[in-house]
Amino acid sequence: MQYWYFHGFASGPKSQKAVFFQQQLAALGLELHLPDLNLDDFSRISLSRHLAYVEQQLAGSEEPVTLIGSSLGGLLSALYAERDPRVEKMILLAPAFKFARYWQARLGPEVIAQWQRQGTYEVFHYSQGRNRLLEYGFLEDALSYEDAEFTRSVPTLIVHGRTDDVIDYRVSVDYAQSRPWVDLKLLDSDHALTDCLAEIWAYSRSFLELA
Repeated sequence: MQYWYFHGFASGPKSQKAVFFQQQLAALGLELHLPDLNLDDFSRISLSRHLAYVEQQLAGSEEPVTLIGSSLGGLLSALYAERDPRVEKMILLAPAFKFARYWQARLGPEVIAQWQRQGTYEVFHYSQGRNRLLEYGFLEDALSYEDAEFTRSVPTLIVHGRTDDVIDYRVSVDYAQSRPWVDLKLLDSDHALTDCLAEIWAYSRSFLELA
């Protein structure tokens, strides 16, 4: 089994949750792959580029795959699992379903229009600790996935915080309701979920059936 972790938007492979999962799996003798989804140019990232990159990284192996994704990485995991039958399990942490619509609502039509006119918008990059420019194509591309249908029955554990003010936990509730293969755990936490890592690992270890 291959284990891969996809970090969230404006984050990186050395995020707290990524390193935590890597350490927990390493203690069991398992390797966790941590790709850097900032790619070669953060300003030009998109879900389409991420999907192509992941496909390239996983090429040439017949091993089954478990995906662990945080926020935007959770959405990426779900999208990728639809196209690759090697994906046998997923753990999604506050997955960013419908995030493009959240962005539209949060920024408002004037800011969105300005972003489109100027071509770039400044966002804070958490792992780099500074503001970075992001091309409008990121949002345009993301909107093309808003109505994606997730029909493949991949056993999935979702952990979402009830006080998440970035991605409302109810999107995970809606996702799980029509998919009996999804186990949803709601915690009293925010979007980061870093205050309940031990609890998340307990759920994850049981879900992955790790001794």
